Amino acid sequence: MSEPLYTREILRLAAEIPHPGLLDPADGRAELRSPTCGSRVRVGVRLDGQGRVAALGQEVEACAFGQASAALMGAHAIGRSRDEVAVALAELTHWLSGESDHPGAWPGLPTLAPARDKRGRHGAILLPFRALLAAIDDAA
Repeated sequence: MSEPLYTREILRLAAEIPHPGLLDPADGRAELRSPTCGSRVRVGVRLDGQGRVAALGQEVEACAFGQASAALMGAHAIGRSRDEVAVALAELTHWLSGESDHPGAWPGLPTLAPARDKRGRHGAILLPFRALLAAIDDAA
């Protein structure tokens, strides 16, 4: 018998997305949609004097994997620089595509392992990190 696609941990994360709602005011905002699955993520950020994320708000319309990814992104985004988010996105992308055996240093990402062989879920998983990066860029 195979393992379930949505594990208890994924469902728990999906139900506990931190920083709900958009920031007002925000230094930067982004709204992205995945063309493969239709998931949508809106992110607003405030940056500190060093360009690090000081505050975050997010609205997520996605499957449980997209929601779990948003939860992991949101739980560890405060204090991160643009470069750290870009590296996390690149590492996660390589892991999902099978180019790497480890999802990188961002905490919790191994939880998303059941979706590695489900290409249709990759867009939703990457979307929160792409939206955070776009919001940071919008603030610059």
